[in-house]
Amino acid sequence: MKSKNTRLLKITTTAAMIALTCVLTMVVRIPTPTKGYLNLGDVAVLLSGWLLGPLYGALAGGVGSALADLLSGYPVYIPATLIIKATMAFLVSLVPLRAAKREKSRPRLGFMIFAPAAELVMAAGYYLYEAAVVGEGFAAAFAGVPGNIAQGLVGAVGAYLLIELLGRTEFFKFYGIYGFGGKRNENDLRTGENCGRGTP
Repeated sequence: MKSKNTRLLKITTTAAMIALTCVLTMVVRIPTPTKGYLNLGDVAVLLSGWLLGPLYGALAGGVGSALADLLSGYPVYIPATLIIKATMAFLVSLVPLRAAKREKSRPRLGFMIFAPAAELVMAAGYYLYEAAVVGEGFAAAFAGVPGNIAQGLVGAVGAYLLIELLGRTEFFKFYGIYGFGGKRNENDLRTGENCGRGTP
């Protein structure tokens, strides 16, 4: 029963995160020289990875962002967005997975490493896609790199602050993971409850 409840929670949360990712991606759109746009969606993408794990997190980040491209009139970016954003969420999901396996872990440090790495994947991924697939050329596509890096910085900082805030509550406990402020109690350590992510 617990496994079914965990799966249901993750499925419903994934749907909610797809919607949130789409909305945050569309609410602020700053056009770039390469015909793309900057947005706030990375906050939700990184949060999806942290909250939902590799499978559901990647699904929420990728689908939510790709849906925003579709609704915003940027269909040419859908394939790249789906893969890039899913990869970003996957990378960040590795931090709580590691923390769940170790009693002494440093999730803040892990996020500070993996979130920028995920954003670098985003900047590099769009640069290569715009240069080689969209047809902007490598020189012209480079004009969009600084903007993507700025977007990545905002996304990483925003996600960090949000996770920090949620980690001070009992929110993450429902997902069997621990945020920055979460602590395992002795009963959790004995029974193994709330020390993992449950069924993916």
